[in-house]
Amino acid sequence: MPSTRHLRRRIRSVKNTSQITRAMQMVAASKMRKAQTSAVAGRPYSEQLQKVLAGVVANSGDYRPPLSQKRDVKTRAVILVTSDKGLCGSLNANILREAAEYDRDSTAYVCAGRKGAQFIARTKRNLTAEFTYKDSPEFKEARTIARYVTDLFKKGEVDKVEVVYPMFISTLTQKPVIYPFLPIEDMERFNKAETKTGDDASSRDVLGGSSEFMFEPSPQAVFEDLLPHYLNFELYQILLEAKASEHSARMVAMKNATDNAQELIKDLTLEYNKIRQDTITRELLDITGASIAMG
Repeated sequence: MPSTRHLRRRIRSVKNTSQITRAMQMVAASKMRKAQTSAVAGRPYSEQLQKVLAGVVANSGDYRPPLSQKRDVKTRAVILVTSDKGLCGSLNANILREAAEYDRDSTAYVCAGRKGAQFIARTKRNLTAEFTYKDSPEFKEARTIARYVTDLFKKGEVDKVEVVYPMFISTLTQKPVIYPFLPIEDMERFNKAETKTGDDASSRDVLGGSSEFMFEPSPQAVFEDLLPHYLNFELYQILLEAKASEHSARMVAMKNATDNAQELIKDLTLEYNKIRQDTITRELLDITGASIAMG
């Protein structure tokens, strides 16, 4: 049976831990609100950008830029988006589990976040680059990563690029997603004009109800210039989703840790009171027994 001194120490230790986890919960909740707002606010722009590209694709004929050229996949690059810190539940574990499914020999990893880079190094996989991004991701950070993997694809060093990241669904739900980044072979992502009807009804819906557009200097040139911006913003939106997921997962994990600590304190306090009561009862019995023996 543990002594009362040992239980007092454990109760004090758990209380200190509870104070730390509660403070971390409050900090994560504060960051979470801002990150969630940024992630949700970026989605309409991403959707509208896809609609603009739909109009461009519809007027580009059979032209397809180099970034959309499909090749036989011999090597691929995976942009692995994780957090820099832990204590966020199973968020990173779910992402790393998806990343581990790729073939070790033919996959090059580009990590955004320290946890992903540590996992790749620990498992002795091919880590080609590591990037960091802030709690409030900046567009230039996403542009740097996108430019790096785009150069790899253009040079022929990789034949396919995918992004593994946590998509923010709600405060309690973050879903690991594998997003095809390059080549943009799936033109249905934004090629709304190529519909089952075969007419240009979708293109009229995309940009203000008109079916005729004028592009300067040409639809192909606009397509070439707009596509890199589309890729940059898509990756920027992914970083926003990852940060919203991270702070949400950490807030929930710290809340659960705080609640568990409070329950443990209650159990230890109850056990402490029982032992203390037994001790007092035994002492009273000893005193009573001695009093009776002395007459």
